[in-house]
Amino acid sequence: MTAAALISGCSSSSKKSSSGSSKSGSSSSAAGGSSSGKKQVGVILPDTTSSTRYTEFDAPLLTKAFTAAGIGSDIQNAGGDKTKFTSIAQNMISEGVKVLLIDSIDAPSGAAVESAAKTAGVKVIDYDRVNLGGSADYYVSFDNEKIGELQGQSLLNCLTQYKVKTPAKVIQMDGGTDVDNNAVLFKQGVEKVLKASPKVKIEADSVVKGWTVSNAAPAFTQALAANGGKVDAVYAANDDIANAVIGVLKSKGLAGKVPVTGQDSGVEGLDNILRGTQCATIYKSYAQEAAAASKLAIALVKGQDPTQAGVTLVDFKDPKGNRTLKAYLLPAQIVTKANVKIVVDAKQVTASDLCKGLTAQCKAAGISG
Repeated sequence: MTAAALISGCSSSSKKSSSGSSKSGSSSSAAGGSSSGKKQVGVILPDTTSSTRYTEFDAPLLTKAFTAAGIGSDIQNAGGDKTKFTSIAQNMISEGVKVLLIDSIDAPSGAAVESAAKTAGVKVIDYDRVNLGGSADYYVSFDNEKIGELQGQSLLNCLTQYKVKTPAKVIQMDGGTDVDNNAVLFKQGVEKVLKASPKVKIEADSVVKGWTVSNAAPAFTQALAANGGKVDAVYAANDDIANAVIGVLKSKGLAGKVPVTGQDSGVEGLDNILRGTQCATIYKSYAQEAAAASKLAIALVKGQDPTQAGVTLVDFKDPKGNRTLKAYLLPAQIVTKANVKIVVDAKQVTASDLCKGLTAQCKAAGISG
């Protein structure tokens, strides 16, 4: 289906549904966007299930930044529904936003929205995930291939920490490479490190399609069985997948004996690290990402050159679209039990949430719950 068909095919009833609850395309006032005045920036977040970050961090942080700059914003969540994502975009474009900041559910639907926005003269920023084959001029995210490299290095560090005999038999649990270019970049980065190391032998490479966490435990169980029930370490693309893997390992008496790595540094992943069932994760500052995206969006609304507004951009190649975007790529950091405190200090998790039932472990990590 063409971009025009996707946009024009949204019915008036779907427009109405886009102003429902916060779990399914909430209105700006419910989601934290500016509730009055002309909306100059439209923000569409993908879902409330792949990560809690969108409701807990992105929406309020972006709202705060736009409000402080006197920029009217409409911030909504598509609730994992691509039709709703398109409907929200249609409404925002028709209401005259100057900039769309979109974290798409998948690249095809994101690219279709971008095409319609371009036709209407609306500037688009790909947020967190790039839409390959799209037409956005800007991209704000983390250096996702570098994150994969950090994940690979964290696994090698864990092999040393756990004194695993090498070459270690590793099961690789990739995220949604079928829907998300970030997942592709994570995979490229981690394999760059692991495949170059004599310490590792990748016994199985499984994909948790669509980042659907309910698929993770069955996929890992199948990979483990195919390897005769033997595994020395597990690379998990994020902490949700890692937690599912840990559940399977626990059922086999292996939790805490097999190093598992992840990504995101949420409460669940950090709890597993403090418990000793997960070895490492990756910390990405959502506050820094939201600040970078809002700064870029505000500059575009004001008609400023992003570089003159203090936004440092680099080239990012889109091989599918045979084009180059201007990207704002942020760094990340390995987190282990030794430095869990940095995530608390950054206020990305609270000590009270993290330390429930883990008072002794938090105290040992220098965290006062």
